Amino acid sequence: MGRVLQELIAQRNDCRVVAGIDLAASNGDIPVFASFNDLTVKGDVLIDFSAPAATRNAIQYCREHKLPCVICTTGLDAETEAELHELSSHCAVFKSANMSMGINLLIKLAKEASLLLGDAYDVEIVEKHHHNKVDAPSGTALMIADEVNAVNDNKYEYVYDRHSVRQPRGKQEMGISAVRGGSIVGDHDILFCGPNEVITISHSAQSRDVFANGAVNAAVFIADKGPGLYNMADMMEK
Repeated sequence: MGRVLQELIAQRNDCRVVAGIDLAASNGDIPVFASFNDLTVKGDVLIDFSAPAATRNAIQYCREHKLPCVICTTGLDAETEAELHELSSHCAVFKSANMSMGINLLIKLAKEASLLLGDAYDVEIVEKHHHNKVDAPSGTALMIADEVNAVNDNKYEYVYDRHSVRQPRGKQEMGISAVRGGSIVGDHDILFCGPNEVITISHSAQSRDVFANGAVNAAVFIADKGPGLYNMADMMEK
């Protein structure tokens, strides 16, 4: 993702890369430092596509420097999520489990469909990713589920595995299934299964560019924003 970000930003005239953080430090046109402790270049916004442990280091650095940040890493634990909320009281924090504009449009449509279709339709979410993805279900699948659940007074109970449960599907269940294989960038389907019909809302990411582009747009969006917790909905409504 670092390379994709660098390539996309090089094509823009409203921002530029000043430094990177990676264990494989290097000295080139854009310096890459092994850790935040080694960082000697000051930026206006930090974009984090890393792993949960590295995200905590990023949060600490942003807190010390009151640096706005775009957090794209998924699989964060409750403690790290709490740290992000605390950080947002000091500087702008943009967080989304998926930076794709298409995914966020899908969520908006899914919420409208859920309210319109009501209890007569069962809701299932199926997500597919490459075989190297560690967290399951994906952060995006959980984000979709949470958004649909929120407009339904949080009545749904998430069910991840029906293998050990031999009983009919409950009316308050929302199934979330994960598929891992090959080089799938990211596919998400929301199924509304009703009497004699199934309505499916789908999104398929063909390239990681969509996530990187969303992250760069988010960075530009919050560069001059005050403290607060921002997301894709805020940027889409600007």
